[in-house]
Amino acid sequence: MGDQMPDSLQLVIGADLNGQPIAQAMRLANRHGLIAGATGTGKTVTLQRLAEAFSDAGVAVFAADIKGDLCGLGAAGNPQGKIAERIAGMPWLNHKPQAYPVTLWDVHGQSGHPLRTTLSEMGPLLLGSLLELTDSQQSALYAAFKVADREGLLLLDLKDLKALLNHLRDNPLLLGDDAALMTTGSSQALLRRLATLEQQGAEALFGEPALQLEDILQPTADGRGRIHLLDASRLVHEAPKVYATFLLWLLAELFEQLPERGDADKPLLALFFDEAHLLFNGTPQALRDRLEQVVRLIRSKGVGVYFVTQSPGDLPDDVLAQLGLRIQHGLRAFTAKEQKSLRAVAEGFRPNPAFDALSVLTELGIGEALVGTLQEKGTPEMVQRVLVAPPQSRIGPLTDAERTILIAGSPFKGRYDQPIDRESAYEVLMGRKGLAPEAEAEQGKQEPSFTEQAGEFLGTAAGKALKSAMQQAANQIGRQLVRGLMGSLLGSKKRR
Repeated sequence: MGDQMPDSLQLVIGADLNGQPIAQAMRLANRHGLIAGATGTGKTVTLQRLAEAFSDAGVAVFAADIKGDLCGLGAAGNPQGKIAERIAGMPWLNHKPQAYPVTLWDVHGQSGHPLRTTLSEMGPLLLGSLLELTDSQQSALYAAFKVADREGLLLLDLKDLKALLNHLRDNPLLLGDDAALMTTGSSQALLRRLATLEQQGAEALFGEPALQLEDILQPTADGRGRIHLLDASRLVHEAPKVYATFLLWLLAELFEQLPERGDADKPLLALFFDEAHLLFNGTPQALRDRLEQVVRLIRSKGVGVYFVTQSPGDLPDDVLAQLGLRIQHGLRAFTAKEQKSLRAVAEGFRPNPAFDALSVLTELGIGEALVGTLQEKGTPEMVQRVLVAPPQSRIGPLTDAERTILIAGSPFKGRYDQPIDRESAYEVLMGRKGLAPEAEAEQGKQEPSFTEQAGEFLGTAAGKALKSAMQQAANQIGRQLVRGLMGSLLGSKKRR
């Protein structure tokens, strides 16, 4: 790129050891990417730098703020010391300390706008993964969603699903041919899992008003892309499964709702998934397969997905193979297993005869990285040792007062802040039973009798036959009712 200042159609990462800019064409930014490295090597600042570059180019950004310091994007930087020295070594950068247009979100609605979706939007596959269901429990959940569709019952929040499960327990004929799937044991197990989810504070995630994708994609008046930050500092520690499931839902919704764009000079949206290993740990294989498929296909809809994690080995090989931009900060290798992983990371880059990537990986300082970009034709460029360009916003968190001001001035103030509880499955079923909400709550606490529990185990042969019937029925339901995550991949449209 010579000494010319990079334009907005370049995703500028930093400079090589000769001071020359290292960048990738913005039109290739939908080929996804990876930011990896050991703790304390500079991954968050690199993410911040890329988020700024996307915003400057008019590309919307959605990222999780895991440690609570990425929100510094909302305040102008004050470069000093080594940061100022690095900026001085990149005269083409045209560094101007400034704040970026940031919108703050929080599932619990405490440090940002409340972030919600509905159970109907999420669908049984993702919800089943969130609840960590067994095969038989997953089959029962599919059967419940099927009845909700047939009966026109909206499942918006957890009380809707609990009311439906209790209703099906009392009225099993509603299940029709799927009655074998909704046993007393599976129904009670689902209710217990939902109660556990509530104890984790996940109840706040479900309800209305639900997040609208057009709000994420909406640019600012000056044409910059808005940066949406999910405060996940509590969520990722207290309910990591909820965190991962929400991000998977967001990816699925984008895939289903966005039209094909073809080749464009820049993406519509850049998604940053921090603690990316949580997306795959303990995820059912069927869900992983669909996730990998969506990552491969969503780039044609203008979405670039960037995984942030400690090691590339945290990601499945099929996902890793799809990542065009690779930014690898320093790694430590003390054990034989770590050294093997280190070699695999080095071999993931196109070699550069100027240096040995394997040796450099353990030598990289804070804010340095090995970077593999894509050439204009989309083929890998030789790996470069890069000094990451400092962000123009603040490195470090906002104060509580600054966060309050940012939320108060948000264009979405008042739109999501107050929950809406319209008529849905819970209210409809209450009307049918003529019960007060308190009575239904008491019904939900009932435990199955000894006779009911004994009916669950009619003998080994019967148990095996029932399990086989459940699996067959679940497969059939899965073909008929593919909703929520990546449903359109299998040719089904979601009902809203």
